[in-house]
Amino acid sequence: MFVEEEDVDLHTLSPITLAFLGDAVFELLVREQLAKENAPAGKLHQKAVKRVCCSAQAVGYDALQEVLTEEERSVLRRGRNANSTRVPKNANPQEYRKATGLEALFGYLYLKKETGRILELFALLDPEQEIG
Repeated sequence: MFVEEEDVDLHTLSPITLAFLGDAVFELLVREQLAKENAPAGKLHQKAVKRVCCSAQAVGYDALQEVLTEEERSVLRRGRNANSTRVPKNANPQEYRKATGLEALFGYLYLKKETGRILELFALLDPEQEIG
């Protein structure tokens, strides 16, 4: 079910792997927050898509810079600088890289079982931040 921290050396995991997991963590947080609105699923989905897109996550990347520890900034940079083989057609490459960095950070914190820190950082992001 959950990966035990001692099973994986987090510093050797690919930032793309961290982002893969962090993408799911971030989307779940957004969906959980939106579910409180108790609106039709279609409307909730539209709002979620706007919150988890590259542009919105790039804004989050910039917003968190000042509150991160050096270790967290390092993970964020590793994610941003990771060589991704493709950038979605509708994405700006710079925003896509920042979004990958943010997702890598959330994946890293998840594997470290730092749920409190994940929630703290997520709470600093503007819940009304929608792009598009």
